[in-house]
Amino acid sequence: MEKNYLQLNQITAYTKAFHLSNLVWNLVANWDSFAKYTIGQQFVDAVDSISANLAEGFGRYHKKDKIKFYYYSFGSVKECLD
Repeated sequence: MEKNYLQLNQITAYTKAFHLSNLVWNLVANWDSFAKYTIGQQFVDAVDSISANLAEGFGRYHKKDKIKFYYYSFGSVKECLD
């Protein structure tokens, strides 16, 4: 009997965060220089860290480690909303 393990790309939160990251990158790339290098850079960093922290949490073995990275990801969501 073959076991089917959950893959990162099967997690809806991760795939949506990944697509959001690509969308934000494309939007910010078209901003003028001042906006791009002030708020744009911070926005891109924050939105990128959502999927990155979900991925890192997914790769951790211990539950407390996983939860820590999921909280980091949630913090990045809040930063993007600001």
